[in-house]
Amino acid sequence: MRTLQDWFGEYSQSHQNKTNKAIHYICVPAIFLSIVGLLMSIPNGILHFLPAFLANWAFVALVFVSIFYFRLSVKMGFQIVLFSLVCLLLNYYIAQYVTLWKVSLLIFTVAWIGQFYGHKVEGKKPSFFKDLQFLLIGPAWVLHSIFNGR
Repeated sequence: MRTLQDWFGEYSQSHQNKTNKAIHYICVPAIFLSIVGLLMSIPNGILHFLPAFLANWAFVALVFVSIFYFRLSVKMGFQIVLFSLVCLLLNYYIAQYVTLWKVSLLIFTVAWIGQFYGHKVEGKKPSFFKDLQFLLIGPAWVLHSIFNGR
């Protein structure tokens, strides 16, 4: 099994350009937020036993996603859980004012356009073309970069 540092090393190879990095620091969290919003938009009748902002399919998915991160690093697992809770709360409040799935779909689309533009500037393909697990490494890489000043 690869370590978190192995994943970061390989992911970083296609994220060297300053513009691409800056785009990723904005777009990766936006994509994560939008996916949480899209999953929260799925009807959730059977989850009524959970507190309101956790009674959704995003929470269920994030439990499993968190396991992936905790297996790589306990510290990163906690950072992702914290970020996930922020995303859940933000989406919960956004849903009070607008149609969540529409806003989430818009954010998702614009952020992916940004990502692909960043990779055009970089001159390298996105890492997930090689391995879909890099879709989970992106958020960890951004958090790691922000918290460690890289």
